[in-house]
Amino acid sequence: MGVVAPNGTSVPQFEKALRQGYSGIRFQPQMQALGLACQVAGRPEVSEAQIDSAFNRATRRAMNTGMSYAGLAAIECWRDAGFSYDPNEPAPVDWDTGAVIGTGLGGIDTVTDHLVPGVNNGQAKRLGSALPEQYMSSAVSAFVGGLLGLGGPVSTVSSACATGTEALVEAFVKLKSGVSSRLLAGGAEGTTVYGWAGFDAMRVCCRSFNHQPERASRPLSRTAGGFVPAAGAGILMLETLESARKRGARIYAELVGAATTCGGQRDGGTITAGSPAGMKRCVRLALCSARLPGSAIDYVNGHLTATTGDAKEVDALKEALGPSPASFPWLNATKSMIGHSLGASGAIESVACLIQLNRGFLHPSVNLEDPIPLIACLEAKIPRQSVEVPIKTAMKVSFGFGDVNASVIFAKWDA
Repeated sequence: MGVVAPNGTSVPQFEKALRQGYSGIRFQPQMQALGLACQVAGRPEVSEAQIDSAFNRATRRAMNTGMSYAGLAAIECWRDAGFSYDPNEPAPVDWDTGAVIGTGLGGIDTVTDHLVPGVNNGQAKRLGSALPEQYMSSAVSAFVGGLLGLGGPVSTVSSACATGTEALVEAFVKLKSGVSSRLLAGGAEGTTVYGWAGFDAMRVCCRSFNHQPERASRPLSRTAGGFVPAAGAGILMLETLESARKRGARIYAELVGAATTCGGQRDGGTITAGSPAGMKRCVRLALCSARLPGSAIDYVNGHLTATTGDAKEVDALKEALGPSPASFPWLNATKSMIGHSLGASGAIESVACLIQLNRGFLHPSVNLEDPIPLIACLEAKIPRQSVEVPIKTAMKVSFGFGDVNASVIFAKWDA
């Protein structure tokens, strides 16, 4: 696995931040200068040294932030999986490995920072030939495929906030169908103030804690005022057991179940709000795929965006998983520390799931100072401090605009 998150730009950094409840949300002067009501965001602090060591000079000239985040996470994942990478000596094509990597907004930063200003200033003929490969929706997957020389299927998914998790579901299905032995899967989202501005105009972003950025993301809280926009990437390598055993790979977990649904924008669902029926069906189908009852889930990494959708989500989980409040699984919100990285969120949070599953701890949901009434009976299952807890099964859920849902279930690996 590999990760580029607002509070850690490698898996070891990310794990340390999760354990400490360390927030990567910061005040963003550009958001203030442009007059946005929300002026905080989760922006990965990637150093020039990281960029220089990961990409050669030619590559650096033709990439945007989303591509760089995807590339950094993919390279870390690739090396973690036991493969070598040298930016100055491209490896031969790996015909056994492909990728399913998603993004929600694509290369909007390239469009706003280069394409539109260049065209409007009469410089269209001087834009260069590399811009389309940066703003096409498939930029992140194509970039990773070229970096690593992937010869298997390389594709892109885009399902709003469910994208990162849906990429894992798609990879799961492809592997089961036998089209490839290994697939990199996940999501990436670039730093784009103009993309964030659209959500700010919808009044779904937090605007009450600009002076206290680390307190701005408040899932499950009565004082939650909306989500905090963010950027980053998370990449996992999914592999068939036969392939993993053949090359002696370290196995972090088994992906035992996966599902996607759409609520049809009916019965309470709209293009911006999830249908409770669609959410519950997604969770139940993932359980069916894993051949597990709801009571077998030890921990859920929630979508939990710090909007009015939090209550709807918890209610759906309670109904779909079935247990009484006393046996409800552990629940936490990674977004409380990193904000909502849109198409990358499910992938980054899946990395968080695997870190906790393997290390036997649960990270805190920070800023949960005034819980919504609905979770009063569940508060004991929502950690406010990092706690050491053995976990055997973890579920990641993501619910996105378009009333689309994705869920995956990871099980601790037992050979």
